[in-house]
Amino acid sequence: MKKVSVLFVCMGNICRSPTAQAVFESFVQRSGLAQAIQVDSAGTHAYHLGSQPDQRSQQAALGRGIDLTQQRARKIQAADFTEFDYVLAMDLQNLRALQSYAQAKQAQNLKLFMEFASRWREREVPDPYYGGSQGFERVLDMIEDASEGLLAHIIRQHSLERERLG
Repeated sequence: MKKVSVLFVCMGNICRSPTAQAVFESFVQRSGLAQAIQVDSAGTHAYHLGSQPDQRSQQAALGRGIDLTQQRARKIQAADFTEFDYVLAMDLQNLRALQSYAQAKQAQNLKLFMEFASRWREREVPDPYYGGSQGFERVLDMIEDASEGLLAHIIRQHSLERERLG
């Protein structure tokens, strides 16, 4: 069976999208669906290719038991639009960039990640790069909420509950 695949995208792939990748992976792992769901992250720009996530992102995530140290920044590639079932942007600016890169038939996979959140009214995950540590904690709170909603959506859409129980 083909895995359901999710790609999180922000600008540089060092704060929001690697955090979303790791948080969502932890939700997937805890749900027992690691064999059914593949997760990755990328950036719309090549500012930090090969770099680890921002130290502040790593520290905030580690405070919640999530390790980002194995991740490395990469730029979105044309193949990502066909390989991933969900290409989720952290904000409108990056969603527009993704829409401009994608072919028309691939645009249906593009969404804002926060569309899956239930406890936040904001539809964009703010970039914490230029702020203080509180921004990174807020980003984690938002990502946890949207991850919960995304996982529930994927389970429903792809009938994964039966697979997990079967």
